[in-house]
Amino acid sequence: MAEGSTKNSCCFECCIKCLGGIPYASLIATILLYAGVALFCGCGHEALTGTVNILQTYFEMARTAGDTLDVFTMIDIFKYVIYGIAAAFFVYGILLMVEGFFTTGAIKDLYGDFKITTCGRCVSAWFIMLTYLFMLAWLGVTAFTSLPVYMYFNLWTICRNATLIEEANFCLDLRQFGIVTVGEEKKLCSPSDNFLRMCESTELNMTFHLFIVALAGAGAAVIAMVHYLMVLSANWAYVKDACRMQKYEDIKSKEEQELHDIHSTRSKERLNAYT
Repeated sequence: MAEGSTKNSCCFECCIKCLGGIPYASLIATILLYAGVALFCGCGHEALTGTVNILQTYFEMARTAGDTLDVFTMIDIFKYVIYGIAAAFFVYGILLMVEGFFTTGAIKDLYGDFKITTCGRCVSAWFIMLTYLFMLAWLGVTAFTSLPVYMYFNLWTICRNATLIEEANFCLDLRQFGIVTVGEEKKLCSPSDNFLRMCESTELNMTFHLFIVALAGAGAAVIAMVHYLMVLSANWAYVKDACRMQKYEDIKSKEEQELHDIHSTRSKERLNAYT
């Protein structure tokens, strides 16, 4: 029984040490980042696909032949950008988690004392700078994602007003949003069948709400970047203090060794003089 309780105690202490070595602040920021990126990339991709269907079905737009840069080509580019964002920030979240593990104070208890190198301090400073740039980039992405939300909100409002006000003539011209050139006239008005079918379709509401969720995901990514900045700044301060403490311990150890050598030398001199 005593041996079993000892093993249970050792296992419990080991679990406590492992749990103490987890950088919880970095873990929370990573979960928030992954959730925001997943919402933005997944919902944004599906919303762009729904936008293509709406343009082709109700506005009767077609892809331009050749290498002409039209709205469909831009949407395809945005989809590839989404793929790149998903892959890049998946890797970046892992890197920040690894950095959090190696700068947390519990590493000392798990793996013994460690040395703070110049390279480690440079890596921490580099992550702070990179995270700050990514935060600014996500702010831009959030602002850019608000544009389709505004456009679909206008479209949704026009559809709602058309159902509430009888015999009203509401029109939506894509030239107002820069989707088509000024020379092209792609306009839907409330008396037309395409306008009524579009307003009654679930695809419009689904695409609108997908863009809203994508906007929320971009906002969550911004919050995650701010959280990461706080964590990295705290880690940087910890690394800096640990470096100073390390230098202090080295100087203190050196002085104690010198005092010990001086004391030993004097003791030997006194012993020789006595003999």
